[in-house]
Amino acid sequence: MTEEVKQKTRIHTVYKTQDGKRVPSVTTILNILNKPALLTWAWQCGVDGLDYRSVRDDAAGVGTLAHYLIMCELRKEQPDTAEYSPDDVRRAENCLLKYWDWEKQNKPEPILIEAPLVSDKLGFGGTIDCLAKVGNEFWLVDYKTGKAIYSEMVYQLAAYRALLSEHGHIVNQARILRIGRDDKEGFEEKQFLNLDKAFELFLCCKRIYELQKEVR
Repeated sequence: MTEEVKQKTRIHTVYKTQDGKRVPSVTTILNILNKPALLTWAWQCGVDGLDYRSVRDDAAGVGTLAHYLIMCELRKEQPDTAEYSPDDVRRAENCLLKYWDWEKQNKPEPILIEAPLVSDKLGFGGTIDCLAKVGNEFWLVDYKTGKAIYSEMVYQLAAYRALLSEHGHIVNQARILRIGRDDKEGFEEKQFLNLDKAFELFLCCKRIYELQKEVR
């Protein structure tokens, strides 16, 4: 197994400011939000006789592998999928096929690929899936492999845009690209030209996250 794969399968990336202070990730901060769709999904797993934790972990593994395959595609590297089951590889390759369909339509020129960034100013970190040049514009693209696009994903996207801005990158458009694991699905994307309100919501979540830590 390559070191690249090992890095891709780690559960958490540690984000630190330039002075060495550890800061939370965007996803950690947004975990304070109530996600009713997840409760409904967990209930349905129980009805179907499934352990939602196993289903969740399996889906997360496929999502991680799909991100890795796209990263290798963009970097023109050969992926190493030895640690994954054939079924996981098949479902992740479904995601990759849908990414290829999207790529053919848009012809992105990657600038940043799976890039971890930290805001020294605001104290949080996150990993950008892709910043690409498309025509004369710069697009932030975030890949999702689940069943739908939810509001917290937009807050996440806004936080990523802020990270890019702090590091001197222009973002003309931000997009969530959903590339589901099921065979019959195509790709779904949502475009966002203005993420200011979404970023305000993210900052509110960050403040609640910080206050919760203070009162524990």
